[in-house]
Amino acid sequence: MAGVRAAFGQDSSRSTSVAGGVLGVREDAGRSGGLDRTPWGKFDRGEMAVYALLFHLLDVGAVSGAVWDRVLTPAQRLLIARGMGVSLPEARCLVMFFCALHDLGKASWFQQQEAHPWARVSDALRDDAGGWRRMRHERASMHAVLPLLAEAGYRSDRSDSPGVRVAQIAGGHHGRFLQLDIDGAARMSRTQTVMGGRRWQDLRRRYFALIRHLTGAETVPEQVSVAAAVLITAVGVIADRLASSRHYWLPKALAPAFGAGEHYQQACGDAVRLVEEAGLTRLTLPPAPFSSVHHGATEPNTLQASLINQLPPAVARNGPGIVVVTDTTGAGKTIAALEAARIFNSTGATQGIAWLLPTTATADAAYDTLENYVAAHRPEHAPVSLVHSRSWSNRAYNDHRLSAAEGELTSEEHFSGDEPGSTADNEEVERPAGRVTVPDGWLRGWDRALLAQFTVATHDQALMAALPVRFSALRLLALSGRTVIVDEVHAMTPFMLHILKRLLEWLGALGCPVVLLSATLPAALTDTLMRHYLTGGGRKRRDLPALSFAPAYPGWSFAAVTDASATRMDPDAARDHATAHRRTARLQMVPVRHPSHTDPDNTPAREERLHYITRTIRPVATQGGCAIVACATMNEAQQTFLHLRRHLTWPAADTLVLLHARLPEHEREDLVEHLRRRLGAGRQPGEQLVVVTTSILDMSLDIDVDVMISDLAPLNILLQRLGRLWRFETRWTGSLSRRPAWLRSTTPVLHVLQPTDHTGRTLIPAAWRTLHPAHLLHTTADTLHPTTPDDRGGRLITLPDDVQALIETFHDRTDGQSDDAQPLTARESAYHARRRREEHHSALHLAPAPRHTTSLADLHRQDLHAREAVTRLGVMPRRLLPVYQDPRGRLFLDAACTRPLILDRKPSPAGVRTILQHTLPVPAPWITGHRPAPAIWKQHTLLADLALLTLDPATPDTGVRLANHILNVEPGLGLTVHRPLP
Repeated sequence: MAGVRAAFGQDSSRSTSVAGGVLGVREDAGRSGGLDRTPWGKFDRGEMAVYALLFHLLDVGAVSGAVWDRVLTPAQRLLIARGMGVSLPEARCLVMFFCALHDLGKASWFQQQEAHPWARVSDALRDDAGGWRRMRHERASMHAVLPLLAEAGYRSDRSDSPGVRVAQIAGGHHGRFLQLDIDGAARMSRTQTVMGGRRWQDLRRRYFALIRHLTGAETVPEQVSVAAAVLITAVGVIADRLASSRHYWLPKALAPAFGAGEHYQQACGDAVRLVEEAGLTRLTLPPAPFSSVHHGATEPNTLQASLINQLPPAVARNGPGIVVVTDTTGAGKTIAALEAARIFNSTGATQGIAWLLPTTATADAAYDTLENYVAAHRPEHAPVSLVHSRSWSNRAYNDHRLSAAEGELTSEEHFSGDEPGSTADNEEVERPAGRVTVPDGWLRGWDRALLAQFTVATHDQALMAALPVRFSALRLLALSGRTVIVDEVHAMTPFMLHILKRLLEWLGALGCPVVLLSATLPAALTDTLMRHYLTGGGRKRRDLPALSFAPAYPGWSFAAVTDASATRMDPDAARDHATAHRRTARLQMVPVRHPSHTDPDNTPAREERLHYITRTIRPVATQGGCAIVACATMNEAQQTFLHLRRHLTWPAADTLVLLHARLPEHEREDLVEHLRRRLGAGRQPGEQLVVVTTSILDMSLDIDVDVMISDLAPLNILLQRLGRLWRFETRWTGSLSRRPAWLRSTTPVLHVLQPTDHTGRTLIPAAWRTLHPAHLLHTTADTLHPTTPDDRGGRLITLPDDVQALIETFHDRTDGQSDDAQPLTARESAYHARRRREEHHSALHLAPAPRHTTSLADLHRQDLHAREAVTRLGVMPRRLLPVYQDPRGRLFLDAACTRPLILDRKPSPAGVRTILQHTLPVPAPWITGHRPAPAIWKQHTLLADLALLTLDPATPDTGVRLANHILNVEPGLGLTVHRPLP
């Protein structure tokens, strides 16, 4: 330590004496004239109000204490305390102290950016500012804090030293951890040169000592773990955002307190109210009967009952961990997950649920489930948030949030540059009242919604916590305080799974309970995911047991993060559960000629794809029933819909519907809700409906159909679709039959259309190759190919008994691990190369695991905003708004020109919702040369990036050419896309 003190030019024993006596922190806290409070921290141009920097620092410290008390869970508080090797009360004081230091660097060049508040700074300080240099204030804070911490006894000689990590915490409050060069840019001699003269140095030292005194942070920690540092930084981010809100600090600026001590005492009282008003206070759901919280379930099934009976003693004995539940679709995995979350939360260590799903559509459906679950407990107030890129289309995204998206921001952290010398240095940066209408950071990424105690989000929102995005620490804090349910894990690509593994390591390090759900997950992948979680929690790979952690199918397993001890579903209960849910179905491979392929001359005629679909659907159209036709592409879905509408007679217009992702948002949402009602468990006898769709209905929709046709897809997707065929047959037993008479006493069949050439070999259409690797489709066809005479009517599958064996066979073949030891074909080699490329690209952007993080700056080697992060490969979509132009040049939202688009003023929140509900997603290359959004929309986050498609209602069949595509929006079809003729 002597060398460190010498490097910073200050003896620590002397500094302690100075902080305690010569500077007189008690006097500084109580008087108004002794400590210079003229440096400013906030400035409002409208009111010309200036807020003292010292008061803002104390505000953030006080709010951090309220966040500690009312937002952090007991497990998070304990992790922070253990990460610093101190008691819980000492940890609370240190967190308040560290967070309050976040803007100490504003006592620097920052002060002269605004003429009015700079003119109010004392003459003595203004005269001592001649030597300072331009520096971003968060970096200045980090450099200013480091020597002061060393003076206070914090070890600061290595990247993982507590002093260095606390300095990086102070510099990380804008979402990124910065590199700290303790022997270069951050050394005391340079700080004295570039951050003002001795008066400024003395002022920062006195502010530091006063804040430390008021927060009671006298303990000097010997360590600050990576996990603790991440959570402390997130606490500071929340506190800074709350304390920076104009409605909080402006009244204080207009009527300031007499002294720092008086101000801090008042701020501690105000902080509680501020946190409560933000809706961040945690609560415990009151007990409620099983049947009232799980709609439609009167009592737990065997798997759920096993979990309810076996998991609590395991958690009580070994603490939180990871649970994996595997079962067929529709067998109650969601209820099992919610019960597991209740058990984890009942220990008091965690509070709340974060439920993650693969798509916005499945998230919307899960939101209703979680909202009903929480409401059934009858809490006084328990917000349930929905977080995904289109949450504005759901009723969870209310007008208040739409309005907030265009509200002014008065804090100075919204800028485009990063470091001095970057391209942004040519601009005017860090103007506290400048760029006030440009939401960024957590507002754009909806990070605040993630902080709600109960949240439904897409996988992407959580995966970004494992990427070097701004405010990743905030995402980790939001996730770690509750039970995280990762639903439909099998839907993740290799690219996403690689990120999930890293996220599980972080969640394990943070002691966060996790529940993984899947109907078609290979045992090897299940085991790998659980091991990543356990190694993140501190277990060494070589010390983990060789036995797989994966559960039997159907079943569940639990591994505790503390010691990797495993608990599995009782085998007798697993057999009873399988017996209770046993049913049979056939997967029938149907060779067809795809219209993209032409057979050679003089070959026998073969049945075409559309002809087989029409022949199979005809009994539904004439005799009743419900059916789904799942097409590979949206274009094929539209063509199939038109063909069925032309060639069959339908009793009503709504008997045949088309559903895909490129319908206007309000049409798609209404249609999904319509289908959930007509095809759900409450389906009425005599219901008649045919849905032509794509993969949008594959996951997390609780629906039942009598007939299903599917284009060839990977086996796991086909098994998902099979789960919606006669899904409620057991539930409907003994009640009035919903099946049409012509289908009773038969076995349900999933017709899988296999495109082949004239010799019978699988021939994948070119348009399908971007959807799934050809190797997966060929392997599926080979796996399901009839091998016995009994299979000619379709392979008979017993659910759930045969599912895991099929999945394991498919997994072995696609991963090149089959027993026949044959050399890889070109198709197999291409698949494995593609998989390795995905994993490689995913690894390029990952943040390091906690155990591999030395400097906190390692977590942000790249500077990414949430909107720029890549969590899945593919073309990034844009939102397209179709508008209709009348002869007078006016724009409307409908072809009848009855809903005018108001462009002469900013739209109201309800107007924003209406506009967004008429948009649809398209690949960005399709709309090159589009009409830009009106200028009046540029100040609104949700409207600024919209692309307009201007259509002529007088010529509805014409469309508009953009780049190499002709786009049109047709009633019932949605967006149609054609290539122009040469």
